[in-house]
Amino acid sequence: MNHDLRLVLPALAAWLTAAVAIGVAPAVSYALAAVAAVAAIGVLVPRRAGAHRLIAGAVLACAAAAAVGVALRATAVGGGPVPDLARAGGTAAAEAVVTGDPQATGGATRKTITLRARVETVGRTDVRVPVLLIAHDRRWLGLVPSQRVRFTGRFREPRGDRLLAAVVLVRGAPSVRSPPSGAQRAAEAVRAELRAATDVLPPGQRGVLPAMVVGDTSRIPPDLADDFRTAGLAHLLVVSGANLAIVIGAVVGLCRLVGLGRRAPPLAVIAVCAFVVVARPEPSVLRAAVMGVVGLLALFAGRRRQGLPALGAAVLLLVLIDPALARSYGFALSVAATAGLLVLAPPWRERLARYLPGPLADALAVAAAAQTAVAPILVMLSGEVGVVSVFANLLAAPAVAPATLIGALAAVVAPFAPPLARLLVRPAGLAVGWIIGVARVTADLPYATVPWLAGGLGAVSLSVAATAVLLVLRSFRARLVVAALLTGILVAVVALRVTAPGWPPPGWRMVACDVGQGDAVVLAAGPGRAVVVDAGPEPGPVDACLDRLRISDVPLLVITHPHADHVDGTAGVRAGRAVRQVLTTPRTSGRAARAARGVPARPALPGQRWRIGDLALAVIGPLATGPPLARGDDGSTINNASVVLVAHGPGFSALLSGDIEADAQRALAGSVPPVQVLKVPHHGSRSQDARFLAAARASIALISVGRDNDYGHPSPATLALLRGLNVRVHRTDREGDIAVVRTAAGLATVSRR
Repeated sequence: MNHDLRLVLPALAAWLTAAVAIGVAPAVSYALAAVAAVAAIGVLVPRRAGAHRLIAGAVLACAAAAAVGVALRATAVGGGPVPDLARAGGTAAAEAVVTGDPQATGGATRKTITLRARVETVGRTDVRVPVLLIAHDRRWLGLVPSQRVRFTGRFREPRGDRLLAAVVLVRGAPSVRSPPSGAQRAAEAVRAELRAATDVLPPGQRGVLPAMVVGDTSRIPPDLADDFRTAGLAHLLVVSGANLAIVIGAVVGLCRLVGLGRRAPPLAVIAVCAFVVVARPEPSVLRAAVMGVVGLLALFAGRRRQGLPALGAAVLLLVLIDPALARSYGFALSVAATAGLLVLAPPWRERLARYLPGPLADALAVAAAAQTAVAPILVMLSGEVGVVSVFANLLAAPAVAPATLIGALAAVVAPFAPPLARLLVRPAGLAVGWIIGVARVTADLPYATVPWLAGGLGAVSLSVAATAVLLVLRSFRARLVVAALLTGILVAVVALRVTAPGWPPPGWRMVACDVGQGDAVVLAAGPGRAVVVDAGPEPGPVDACLDRLRISDVPLLVITHPHADHVDGTAGVRAGRAVRQVLTTPRTSGRAARAARGVPARPALPGQRWRIGDLALAVIGPLATGPPLARGDDGSTINNASVVLVAHGPGFSALLSGDIEADAQRALAGSVPPVQVLKVPHHGSRSQDARFLAAARASIALISVGRDNDYGHPSPATLALLRGLNVRVHRTDREGDIAVVRTAAGLATVSRR
């Protein structure tokens, strides 16, 4: 057996076993470990073990170790007061140590902040379990890992993560009980000084450069992050092995330059550890760090060119230390990309070098190998295959090393010489500007991504397709046939693109705008006129959507309820347009009132009817009345106060249900008329009432949802329920803007992406 696989196979066994064990009960994990351990002993003990038997025994032993590690962790996390509180949905005061950087999503005025923490005290009971905190107060954004905080929140059970004790919905601001550790204070000082130095750059560059250097993504505009994802360049926004290769190469080179060649590996290990602290121990950073240290040990021992064993050792160590990495997509992407560079890139480079100059062959082989290796994982996440990603990476590659190297130098000198750091970031910014330009241009190309099956089936089918392509490329005749077929398809696609109508499609009646994790629906009310229902979390996306639809007059803006993902984009609706009137929930709050500032506003009451052009609207909810919504109200209370509308037009009808949850849906089920289109409540969350959805009798369901959102929307249970009702489901996270079009045969949908 290939020597390189002696560490790779045990690492894969530990990884897969941990991934399976996380999804089952601890008792099953213990049983799995026992079976693997007995099998390992049975393989190794009966006779003298050869190389094959040693590898088989190592595989089984590592699988047993991974199963035991998961079982012990799940047992420790699953007992005690925190899981009990989560099962009961109780509220309690707690103290915790922050273990991850706060991450913010949402609009400009109301953000949802998530961060990982380790709860150490609940009430008067000492515990030590990991939790996920969800807050809305901006003061949570200022926290740094290792700080101890006190808070009050509602504890809920996590979904699908047995290594997490609870999800805590936090109330108010944190009460900070201790400062960060010395190492974290130093790391945050480096990050803060680098951010300050990049203030001299344009907005996009000042956000991307810290991300490429130290993994600080706090200032990247959301639309730019989307462009990087579409172009296949999102890996540049996280710290990876490339960054550590620069650190290690710089340290080793300096040591040799000053005559400290023998001390280079230990100093490089120290530099790697410091870099991990500054960049935070994210999955890709940990994998790259462990692999780099293992590679340095191999270099120190005189065993170079040990890439695959080093990768195997890194995966094995990390999965055994932190089994949760086995289900981390970031970790999987990082490992897959590295494996592609080690396995696929060298032979592809040799073949390409026969026809292309050496540097171009290197760049093309690296880009193609990395994208090929990560494509099955990406399709599991997004249900899309990037078509332009190799081309985009090839164009961006020359600027990556200068941006990273000069940016890293700026980060080192920033705490001591801010003027010099500001000088250094300018050439780094030029390189970053080129990368941003590549991302924006390639993301805007037609068919930059193509739809594919999502989930495990999509990954398997894409792997099979890639294997078939590689087999075809080995035959000259098969290459000619495939080339002819692809040429014909290309001609057909170009012809279709030229002859197809532009956007918006003729006869559109309704458009669900792609505004990320939020809602914005546009109802046609005549040339250049439309009723807008909700405005999304930020002004930019809804403004762009209305521009594309050529809407200049909004006779009615409906704010279904005062959550940020529905109201914070209101300024985008009003940008350069006349908004005549605003309709809000009868339990409106200050946020909705501010959104309607300067425009006549009125509450939506059941039975109200509106006619605008050939569009008719009727209010059927909310039924319940009560005091105005307050900041302290929980999310379900605010969701259930949503305005619910029924829209009718020539050959068209739709139910717009805001974010109402199962309780409000049950109350309204008897009032729902049959319609053709259903805007699925609350982004397709799990809280749905089957009678409400069935009462609509819709043939088309639209789900407005953000890509890779933190809420698990849309819920698989809701999608299964809709499919059981024979409803065609369309999602903005996969299709972009979705138009409902009236045709001679009835209603149809047209996607912009």
